[in-house]
Amino acid sequence: MTSVQVELWVVVLLVALALVFDFMNGFHDAANSIATVVSTGVLKPGQAVLFAAVFNFIAIFIFQLGVAATIGKGLAQPGVVDVHVVFGALIGAISWNFITWYYGIPSSSSHALIGGIVGAVMSKAGASALIFSSVTKTVVFIFVSPLMGFLLGSLMLIGVSWTFRRSTPSRVDRWFRRLQLVSAGAYSLGHGGNDAQKTIGIVWMLLIATGYTAVGDKFPPTWVVLSCYTAISLGTLFGGWRIVKTMGQRLTKLKPVDGFCAETGGAITLFTAAILGIPVSTTHTITGAIVGVGATRRASAVRWGVAGNIVWAWIFTIPATAFVAAIAYWVSFQVF
Repeated sequence: MTSVQVELWVVVLLVALALVFDFMNGFHDAANSIATVVSTGVLKPGQAVLFAAVFNFIAIFIFQLGVAATIGKGLAQPGVVDVHVVFGALIGAISWNFITWYYGIPSSSSHALIGGIVGAVMSKAGASALIFSSVTKTVVFIFVSPLMGFLLGSLMLIGVSWTFRRSTPSRVDRWFRRLQLVSAGAYSLGHGGNDAQKTIGIVWMLLIATGYTAVGDKFPPTWVVLSCYTAISLGTLFGGWRIVKTMGQRLTKLKPVDGFCAETGGAITLFTAAILGIPVSTTHTITGAIVGVGATRRASAVRWGVAGNIVWAWIFTIPATAFVAAIAYWVSFQVF
């Protein structure tokens, strides 16, 4: 077996591992798309996951690949990434996703992957090998995306409440049970358009590092795009019910109008980030929007203890995944 053949098999295995992460991303983050629409009773769980999965995939036809380019080319200096770095990054991200899914904690698959890349790259070549402008932009949006979701969710609820101030509660409920399908679809589009591209980015990074794609190519291969969107959609289809319960029931009690406002605020945030090519957390975004809607009604409507636990998970995501990824990189380098 030639060295090229060995390298090809390694690439195939790592692409498969990346698609496992992508599937877990959809599985883990399904709650982001469907928690509100399930908790308000607009759709049954089975209907909701199918609905969200379809819109996850449709995003392939709507969004450019700016987020994929940021992940694939914008986080590490050229020539630093190799198969060991990609392996370490994926192991770090998958491990964190599994732990937080098991305990029902809404954490960020996106930042788990970015933390994994940072940890593996630093383990190989130190901090100087990172492109700090992209890393900093991503870290800043850890705070910006939930705050933007919070603000937009709050403003949406205030605007809707004023517009329908003379309507009866039953009429408002009837209208927004329909409109929530629109907002849930929009949020699922944003979820697919941002999160699927992160896996496209790391596969693109792998193909560039191993010479199967030229560094100057403007777009990744079509098969990469199709397989990543398919994997995240299938992950969403299988759902992540532990996190659905936290997002849809434990943070605050939601009505259809609340779900509409939270999803719409979150969708606007995700669309903006995708257009700008900024990898953001769909989890952070929808959590901020849900809390914003609940707090607008009254501060006591939000279970702040639950929200606090979620924030701690956000804070630890990048350091924890970076640590695991660094160890995984070292093991891969020593063994293989």
